[in-house]
Amino acid sequence: MADLKTSSQIHFKKPPVVEVACGIVFNELKGLLVPHFGLLWEEFKSEYPICQEQPELEVKIETFSESEIVTGFEFSDTPPLPRIWFLRNQKDRIIQIQRNRFLHNWRKVSPDDEYPMFDTVVQIFKQHLHTFKEFLAREKLGEIQPLQYEIVYVNIISTGIGDRKLTDIGQIFPDITWRKNQDRFLLNPEFINWNATFLLPDNQGRVHVNIKTLKGIDNQEPKFLMDITVRGIDSNQTSLDKSLDWFNLAHDWVVQSFVDLTNIDMQNLVWIKNNDN
Repeated sequence: MADLKTSSQIHFKKPPVVEVACGIVFNELKGLLVPHFGLLWEEFKSEYPICQEQPELEVKIETFSESEIVTGFEFSDTPPLPRIWFLRNQKDRIIQIQRNRFLHNWRKVSPDDEYPMFDTVVQIFKQHLHTFKEFLAREKLGEIQPLQYEIVYVNIISTGIGDRKLTDIGQIFPDITWRKNQDRFLLNPEFINWNATFLLPDNQGRVHVNIKTLKGIDNQEPKFLMDITVRGIDSNQTSLDKSLDWFNLAHDWVVQSFVDLTNIDMQNLVWIKNNDN
């Protein structure tokens, strides 16, 4: 296995990323009630003036032994709460909160939006998480006890120049090939959905990669949605502030996974990779 390069060694001038999310899953805050969301909104309202309700997200905890069984459901006599979104006017940044989860998303809203880079995204997440932590302490609602962290990168990748078909997927993702044999029965797939998972060292997490077809508006040029999600935690770090260093490791794995799974010519010519050795 090749050495893991840090994200500072690999970066792209025109990355195909359209959304990035950083999040934390923690023990349920049973005292967090609907009125508290209104109070919490005041902490963010000047920058995030839009509020929306969304369905609660299911919690998926990574396990690494057969003896560990963790689910996203537990019996509770506390009424369920929706997931709350706080959005900026541009709708390019979202704070998401539920009783056992806190996330911050950046997303590309218009074609001219530029990815603000990971250091900016994760720093904003940490700042807002700190505000949430201080709010919980002030309202005596409990402390954040981390169970898992997560980072998600969503990329939309065009098939490139020329009249490519889904059977050309190997020219974009070399590990996924389609045998172009005219005598075969299944010639042209309508939809492709490819999944793979990879372990981080020392059981610090797991990388989930999903690549699937995303048709363009005119259905002439197929595109691919590439989702790279890393979930895990550094169990050796007990404090919340220190354990947040996990995100740096997770981001390195996101970047290296993207490089490992995509065509080198597209990296250099389309996304313009700068490789600092």
